[in-house]
Amino acid sequence: MFSLDLICCENDNEIFHDQVVALAPNVPALYELHFGVPMAGAVLSALNTRLDAPTLALILEQLEAKLIFVDYQYTDAALKALELLSRKNVSPPHVVVIPECDKSASSMDHKHIASDLDYNCLLEMGRDDFRIIRPSNECDPISVSYTSGSTGKPKGVVYSHRAAYLNSMAEIFRFEMRQMPVFLWTVDMFRCNGWCLAWAMAAVGGTNICLRNVSAEIIFDAISLHKVTHFCGPPAILNTIANAPATVSSRSPLSRSVNVVVAGSLPNPEILAKVEGLGFNVYDGYGMTEALGPATVRPWKPEPDSPLEIEQEIIRRREGLHNLLIEGVDVKDPKTMKSVPNDGKTIGEVMFRGNILMSGYLKSTETTRETMKGGWFHTGDLGVRHPSGFVQMKDRAKDIIISGGEAVSTLEVEAVLLSHPEVSEAAVVGQPDAVLNEVPCAFVRLKEGFGASAEDIIEFCGDQLPDHMIPKSIVFGELPVNFSGKVQKFFYEGDGQRQHQPCQLGIPLRLSICLQ
Repeated sequence: MFSLDLICCENDNEIFHDQVVALAPNVPALYELHFGVPMAGAVLSALNTRLDAPTLALILEQLEAKLIFVDYQYTDAALKALELLSRKNVSPPHVVVIPECDKSASSMDHKHIASDLDYNCLLEMGRDDFRIIRPSNECDPISVSYTSGSTGKPKGVVYSHRAAYLNSMAEIFRFEMRQMPVFLWTVDMFRCNGWCLAWAMAAVGGTNICLRNVSAEIIFDAISLHKVTHFCGPPAILNTIANAPATVSSRSPLSRSVNVVVAGSLPNPEILAKVEGLGFNVYDGYGMTEALGPATVRPWKPEPDSPLEIEQEIIRRREGLHNLLIEGVDVKDPKTMKSVPNDGKTIGEVMFRGNILMSGYLKSTETTRETMKGGWFHTGDLGVRHPSGFVQMKDRAKDIIISGGEAVSTLEVEAVLLSHPEVSEAAVVGQPDAVLNEVPCAFVRLKEGFGASAEDIIEFCGDQLPDHMIPKSIVFGELPVNFSGKVQKFFYEGDGQRQHQPCQLGIPLRLSICLQ
């Protein structure tokens, strides 16, 4: 039998309790674990269900997990990961299987891990006289989330009780949640604990509509049947809504207001307009795992006397007012740590500071110190601040292209590419050039059934971008993405350096496997 008794260890100012892992989709059990695990004095780590077995094994080893809750759909992946741990003589965690609703793990005919017990049996073992083990300090850890960024191996990000509490309160305010909202779980709970909305919903007495799978029909059905008031997720959720069959989307316009927050990457402007036309109130968030989710949120509302086409989209991509519970959001010169002028031109690094940020990276003291240098969290994102005070993202610091001495924002080029009516996905990287050092090269996936040529797309960009920002070559095919759906630009590059092989028109060189 296993125990969730408090076990503390201290190493380089890192203090952790028992680690409990969950590998499950958005099911009620995962929501319950967000409360049961901390109440037992342990730390929850909800993992991405798309992780492969080697990555899962690596994380389990780093966490020194004592217990893992595995949904019945993911037992095969968990089994492979546990086998990898055994080969390394690493003690595997105890296993609890989360069965299909109203079934026990032992009664199900699918292949599953031999576990200590199933989730329903564990619930039956509960005691009414159980006393909650409260944190001794508000800075004690409550969870560990893993980054899923575009730079390779994920890192464990430690959240404190204080940061989780403050961010939960902030979500209630900025998401305009009144008492007893109805939240549709289209954002993965393993992403920053559902952007801390798992706890926020409990605070306002909300109803949780848990979804094992997401589709347009399910979303519209839930809005109709359960009176959904809020949901959120990556821009892909907007694609799902906008591309719904007429038989599904005909249920709109919506009979009530539904607020939607999207974050993670830039929404396609065409998709955004279509979703807004259906009656959804869309808010754009900017943040990251280290900020427990979105750190800034703003509504997608047109600004007075501004153009409605691509220029308007550039305006919309200015990030919103920062979370009122975060001390500061600034754009600074990372060398001098001085704020850049509010001129909309001077590029600096976007930085955060405040009590809703992570405590640090798990077992990575040096990385934490480097990231928090100067008392600010360095996001690695480049941006400018406009006279209005809004911040506009320009690019990841590692992705900016210097072409003939001019800085090229790959995000802005991608925004133009995504506004093309036949383009579904786009990624822009630097292609070495003998004269200009680098020039933009675009990797593009077209919408199904369309056949725009490279010349068509380059001409389209030429109508909306200055010459130095126009992609000089186009590569068609699927884009390489990680387990969170983020484009892995480092696949186009060599160990963080620009490839010295030319990116030729229509011929994927390093991505001959990924781009078919």
